[in-house]
Amino acid sequence: MTVAADSVTSLVQSVDWLTIAPPTITAVVALIVLVADLFVPEQRKQLLGAVAIAGLVAALITLLPLRRGNRATFCLTTDAEACSYTADHFTLVIQLLVLGGALLTALLSLHETRKKLPAGEFWFLLLSSAAGAALLPASRDLATLVVALEVASLPAFALVGLRRGDRLSSEAALKFFLSSVAATAVMLLGVSFVYATTGTLHLTQIAAELDNVPGQLDTLAKTGVALTLVGFAFKTAAVPFHFWVPDTYVGAPLPVAAYLSVVGKAVGFSGLILVTVIAFPGYANVWGPAVAVFAGLTMTAGNVAAMRQSATRAWSAVRLLAWSSVAQAGYLLVPIAAAAYSSDDQIGATVAYALMYAVVNLGAFAVVALVARTHPLNRISDYRGLYATRPLTALAMGFFLLCLAGLPPGIIGLFAKVTVFSSAVDAGLGWLAFIMAVNVVIALYYYLQWTAILFRAPAGAEESADAAPPTRKRAPTPVTVAIVLTAAVGVVLSGYPQLVLRVAASSLF
Repeated sequence: MTVAADSVTSLVQSVDWLTIAPPTITAVVALIVLVADLFVPEQRKQLLGAVAIAGLVAALITLLPLRRGNRATFCLTTDAEACSYTADHFTLVIQLLVLGGALLTALLSLHETRKKLPAGEFWFLLLSSAAGAALLPASRDLATLVVALEVASLPAFALVGLRRGDRLSSEAALKFFLSSVAATAVMLLGVSFVYATTGTLHLTQIAAELDNVPGQLDTLAKTGVALTLVGFAFKTAAVPFHFWVPDTYVGAPLPVAAYLSVVGKAVGFSGLILVTVIAFPGYANVWGPAVAVFAGLTMTAGNVAAMRQSATRAWSAVRLLAWSSVAQAGYLLVPIAAAAYSSDDQIGATVAYALMYAVVNLGAFAVVALVARTHPLNRISDYRGLYATRPLTALAMGFFLLCLAGLPPGIIGLFAKVTVFSSAVDAGLGWLAFIMAVNVVIALYYYLQWTAILFRAPAGAEESADAAPPTRKRAPTPVTVAIVLTAAVGVVLSGYPQLVLRVAASSLF
């Protein structure tokens, strides 16, 4: 029996290599570094760092020809609208954030990999995680979404525990691993329920099928939606799934903690946005109230815990930034909740806030990494008198903290908070806007307290006015470059906030 050739539907999908270039280049460079590590002599391992940075720069450059945001690939031959990889404006902005964050992390890590961390393993793991993080915002089916999420997460476990023989590092990696595995298990169970209900994995098709779920499957569909949300709540460190954050940040190498605070969050929020706004819009009455409650609890718990940090406690500077990142996650959740009550355009506020947060938080971690060279316990009290020894670094740190607080001259932080606040008000979530306003006031306490410490006289200066001026170590050039870059971008954005706020006002999908 023969079948006419024109009656057979081809299952071969076309591949647009330029569209998938950013994550592909990052992954290929990761493999190159892994193989090169076998042949590069120990005294020249720093070349691997240069290769990794060059790869991330190349991946960022490939975003330029995609800037129109109208490309897709790996589409079904039977439905051209159902694609597994889409390079829209949402994808490109998140990829810019992820790859830029990985590049700054690489700069912070150059000094660390000379003595403290195994260079080959570190650069391979960082690039692998960045490749998964760059793939995730482009994923438009649940299978690709889960794979991208795990590719971004699994190398991060190893990065956290890469300081061999360090008990804190091992404990941090274990806590991070166990919490993330639990999140993945819950999320996969939810995904399986959604697939059983709809019979498809593509997000746009899921949305269409969920609008016509038979009555006997409605409970299964709602359970699948809820479990999928819980899985992503773990990834975003939303309360009550946040307990791993402070210990993980303290135990991880500081560049890795910076990476997790920005890129790790971008991964979680990207996945949460994709499944809620694109796949589950018909169940907004399920995930909308849940995300709103998560937002209120998360920002409150994060700010209260940050406010209670003792300035003299070991690693209190990192712990405060860790709890601050939990609070910032609460702000980032607000526009996602608002999208359930109004329109998808609210998502732009989350992306705009994430861009601001990424720049200033990476800058703050860069200063923390610099101070850690002379004060390994990294207490907030160790920053007293920083202006006396490193005036420009102190000014940069003060600027970063004021941006996070939303105070001038950190205009971009103020504008970003107003944008998030407006999204809640416009969606009719007045109670959530009120909780956010209260939390912003609470956060002022610890941000301003740390800022004031930077400019106080060094300890003992009052008693010994004739003492010799404090000494300082020479800052590593890559760390200095990271601080200068983040400060410069922050200043530019504060002078021209419309560069970021345009994202909040445009349709990303």
